[in-house]
Amino acid sequence: MRGAVALPKKEHKKREEEKGEDSFDTECSELGNMDLKFNSSRKYISISIPSKSQAMSPHIKSVDDIIVLGVNLSKFNKPTQFFICVSGVFMFYLIYGYLQELIFSVEGFKPFGWYLTLVQFGFYSIFGLIELQLIQDKRRRIPGKTYMIIAFLTVGTMGLSNTSLGYLNYPTQVIFKCCKLIPVMVGGVFIQGKRYNIADVSAAMCMSLGLIWFTLADSTIAPNFNLTGVVLISLALCADAVIGNVQEKAMKLHNGSNSEMVLYSYSIGFVYILLGLTCTSGLSPAVTFCSKHPVQTYGYAFFFSLTGYFGISFVLALIKIFGALLAVTVTTGRKAMTIVLSFLFFAKPFTFQ
Repeated sequence: MRGAVALPKKEHKKREEEKGEDSFDTECSELGNMDLKFNSSRKYISISIPSKSQAMSPHIKSVDDIIVLGVNLSKFNKPTQFFICVSGVFMFYLIYGYLQELIFSVEGFKPFGWYLTLVQFGFYSIFGLIELQLIQDKRRRIPGKTYMIIAFLTVGTMGLSNTSLGYLNYPTQVIFKCCKLIPVMVGGVFIQGKRYNIADVSAAMCMSLGLIWFTLADSTIAPNFNLTGVVLISLALCADAVIGNVQEKAMKLHNGSNSEMVLYSYSIGFVYILLGLTCTSGLSPAVTFCSKHPVQTYGYAFFFSLTGYFGISFVLALIKIFGALLAVTVTTGRKAMTIVLSFLFFAKPFTFQ
């Protein structure tokens, strides 16, 4: 009996020990799970809230730098930045204007302004892609919907501007584009809520009077002053009223780079124009004509696009640093110089007015 009774006691004790071990394992397991959860939660927090050193890493700071053609303008003070940008705009856009008129001086090319814009957008996209590969941060920061709007406006302002040269002589087209300051001011008021002083408004009014004066003289002496050309260049100015302000707002809000802006806006615009030319059957005649004059069309268009790309890089830097109004004022001053060069290099009727 004792042996029979003792056996259950030993079994009972053994079971108690096993139960104790099980409970100990369970407790350890629970503690391990709690510790794992605690560690994982801490790990999650450390990822969600980076330290100051992480937030101020060189990779992040490089996004704030304004780099134009490999030159970091952020290292200079404001007057130096302005001087560099203005010098770049004048140098490259004066060459750009000369090459643009040279292309349209080719006999029979005037009806193909939209095709020139297509080629120009293609070159801009390639140049932007190359530049984007050379910078440290390649991420797209501005939303795709914004780029679709900017691309549409860019197509409007550049395509209509190029096409208007088939109806207007070059100085008249440039004078109309000099009036860009007025719609940009209007767009700044409605899009960004800006306010302008008396000096800004007075300058815009003086520019308008100059436009009217020159246009009246041109309509008297130049046979190719055409109402269709005036409508086209006026629509281009309407697009200009919006695009500079949209670019300024997007680049400052999302901190996008110049190369990113050029690549996405012009590559999307390239698709827009290609679809438009395909639907209107305007692609085949243009390709046929340009294949017969490759040097005067594609050759000039390459350098025309290259200088334009360099110029737009400085313009975007001006927009990002100083705003759309000042950038347009600088480009307007450049257009005045372009008019002088146009009369010097290409024969035109000329009067005092």
